[in-house]
Amino acid sequence: MPRRYIMFLIGLTFNAFGVAFITKASLGTSPIAAIPYSLSLIVPSLSLGNWVVIFNILLVLIQLILLKRDANKIELLMQVGIAFVFGYCIDLSLLCIRSFSPATYAAKLMSLLAGCVIIAMGAYLQVTADVVMLPGDAFVRAIARIARRQYGGVRVICDISMSVIAAALCLIFLRELLGVREGTIITAFLVGNIIKLFTKLLLPLKNRLLPEKTDG
Repeated sequence: MPRRYIMFLIGLTFNAFGVAFITKASLGTSPIAAIPYSLSLIVPSLSLGNWVVIFNILLVLIQLILLKRDANKIELLMQVGIAFVFGYCIDLSLLCIRSFSPATYAAKLMSLLAGCVIIAMGAYLQVTADVVMLPGDAFVRAIARIARRQYGGVRVICDISMSVIAAALCLIFLRELLGVREGTIITAFLVGNIIKLFTKLLLPLKNRLLPEKTDG
């Protein structure tokens, strides 16, 4: 269990910094943060991290509705606590790289791609740790279980859906697309597929570190 919790905390940190790098790329934030980011532009009195907390708590409530009797109430409560930690980690990550400002389009694209890899690794580590997940990742897992589909593939669909909702919010309230650009679409397609790649490539390492659980 200590290994699993350490793996989860590392995954949480990766996720926060991945969101920060993608946001700093200014090509559109990551799909998992697209809706909170759009809301932070609509209601700027709350930071991105604060909106992430609110949005993640909403995802916990949706899980409760979807899973019904199969919902693990203790895990859902833990997700609420993790939502607060994750939200403030994002604000802290943005603060840590506040001086990082890619100027050219190529540099912005590299920052975006780096963020995609970092987020994918974070999500993979949290799924592998199997102790508690971020509400956004657990929400995808819940849908994957109900639909009986692979997590990575469902992640792609969910990321695209969140990007569309974020774009709609921007168009309705701001009359323009802010925070939802080509980078958001690139991230939506890349992250889930990178997770699937990590799942295959890192399987031997996973079995060595966590031999007591099977892949199921």
